[in-house]
Amino acid sequence: MSHNEVKDLLVRRYRLERETLWQKASGLPEHLARAPMTPTGTNLLGLVKHVALVEAGYFGDCFGDPFPDPPPYFDVTDGRFEPDDDLWAFPEESPADIFALARRAASHADASIDRHALEDLAHVPWWGEHGRDASLAELLVHMLDELARHLGHADIVRELVDGSAGYRAGNSNLPEHRTAAEWEARRATLQAAADAARPASGSEGAPGR
Repeated sequence: MSHNEVKDLLVRRYRLERETLWQKASGLPEHLARAPMTPTGTNLLGLVKHVALVEAGYFGDCFGDPFPDPPPYFDVTDGRFEPDDDLWAFPEESPADIFALARRAASHADASIDRHALEDLAHVPWWGEHGRDASLAELLVHMLDELARHLGHADIVRELVDGSAGYRAGNSNLPEHRTAAEWEARRATLQAAADAARPASGSEGAPGR
């Protein structure tokens, strides 16, 4: 496989996964897209916002082509913001604002990716004490990992929010023959297995068990 074929494979997969994340956060009432569904506040709009700013950093700033007109919280030295303020939509940021930011970041990143060969080097200042150089190939793999992680979050959050499950429209990657009742029976089977694995009363934490 040639360098160009490898790059095409990585880029096509990257853009597919990014689009899938956007799908996961779309089509919901605003309060559900914002809803924090875990104790640490994981929410769908926040995942879209976070990935947008991460790709703007890796594929823009690191290649010496800073993302234009970034939101103020993009500056990690700005004391007005918490380090994880890219993981939720502020009250004044509408879902349309978040998706506009995501598309703008994607367009900027895609232009940078298209300009560079896999072996071209970027400098990542936040990797290590003094930063280090990384090739476009390494950054694409890194961002595919980033997207896969956050797509997993989005899968679970979306199912908790409205019951929607599966990979993406037209390809759920689930046994689609199951009815809602059959899914509930399946869940009950799994719950019974978990309950059966509970330690006997008084044995929790016993050494050697």
